[in-house]
Formats: sequence, C-alpha cells, structure tokens
Amino acid sequence: MADATPCRLLLDPPGDGTWNMAVDEALLGAADGGAVVLRLYRWGEPTLSLGYFQPFAARGEHVASAGCPVVRRPSGGGAIVHDDELTYSLALPADHPLAARRAELYGAVHGALVDALASLAIQARQASVRDAAGGGQPPFLCFERRAVGDVLVGHSKVAGSAQRRRRGAVIQHGSILLGRSRAAPELPGLSELTGRRVEPGTLADAWLEILRDRLGLCWTAGRIEPDILNEARRLRRDRYLAERWNRRF
Repeated sequence: MADATPCRLLLDPPGDGTWNMAVDEALLGAADGGAVVLRLYRWGEPTLSLGYFQPFAARGEHVASAGCPVVRRPSGGGAIVHDDELTYSLALPADHPLAARRAELYGAVHGALVDALASLAIQARQASVRDAAGGGQPPFLCFERRAVGDVLVGHSKVAGSAQRRRRGAVIQHGSILLGRSRAAPELPGLSELTGRRVEPGTLADAWLEILRDRLGLCWTAGRIEPDILNEARRLRRDRYLAERWNRRF
C-alpha cells in the first residue's frame, strides 16, 4: 500500500497491570508527538482494572475478583477482569483521519475484529442501539454492559474498547475475551461460546491483516523506543503504583 501510514507494531510479553497501563499512557504521549503505534499484549496474572471514574470501593461488589491486584485505567468505562484475553492499544496522532472521529475509530477496529473472527468460522457482530438500550445503574463489569459497536457472539460481549485523548491525540485500548476467568466466572469467552480454543496468536494474525487494510496502515515491527520506555517507567512509579491514583474516587 503506497499511501499507507507507517505504524509501529509492538507484540509485548505479559506484564502486570501497573506496567500495562503505564505503557499505554506513554504511547498516548508519543502519539501527541506524531507516533502511530499498535500494541498487542497480555497479563501476567488475573488483574482487575477500574474505569477512570469508578469508585475504588465499588470493587467490593465483585467477590470473585477480590483476590486480584487492582489498577485504575486512564480511560473510562466499567471494570475489567484481565485474564484469558488478548488486549490491544492503538495510539493515533491528532492529524490522523480517525483521531477525532470517536465512533468511526471504534467501528473500524471492532469491524475488523468481527471479520477476523468470521475468517476463523466464528459468527460475531457489532452491538446495535437496541443491544445497548437500558437504564438505571450500569453493571460494575464492563463486559456486562453493552455499548453501540461492542463485539458480540450471540448475546455475549466478547470485545469492548475505551478511549483517552490528549490535545487531539487518542489512544484506544480494549480487551478480547478468549476464555472464562475464575475471577469473573459469569463471563464466557470465545472458548465457552464456540466450544473450541482460539489461540491469541491465531486471532492476532487474522485481525492484523484486516486491520492493516481497514485503517490504511503499514506495520513496522519493533520494540518500545527508549524515551517511551523511560516515560512508562516514570508513570508506573509515580502514578499506577500509587494508592492515591487507584483510590482517587
């Protein structure tokens, strides 16, 4: 693709919650400087992440995840138990065509995932307004909520995303449930919904090919650059490891 936008592709090893969130926020800072980065990663242990505005005390509502370490995300939404999943973050600078179009960015990334699942003989769809209809207090867990564009298999949510912005740059990150977690037994993953195991590498390969064309990107494999790595270390130390951050609401 001659007119494709170069995008650094990071395939990271499993990390803890504080590190994973620090890296994502550091990538948002890099996007503010013009970088385009897609990161795929996993989790070293089952971890509960709270949406930015969720009260810390609300974690007591979910008994199954009580033993999990907790981290507050830089993005909003409901709590997520990160365990048997594939997680991604996509950082775009302000001048990227999709950076300012919130719904279109969700739709492009999730639509590519629906098509990737179809290539693996899994029928999925994006949630409609009717799926998202509801009132009252939203559930504690993100995967028990429905928003337009979420990825559903049947009536079960298997993928959702959230965004954070800085001076027009955006990072969108989200989770794809591969299998049920003991720390969130009420949530089936692709294994339970389809009766077969989808390996993260298999799904990533199928998704990356479609996502590349859908977003007009050209992958350039690499590692996190030293300045971004240093910023992630600072953010982890000063923010994500700090009780004042995790208990700020």
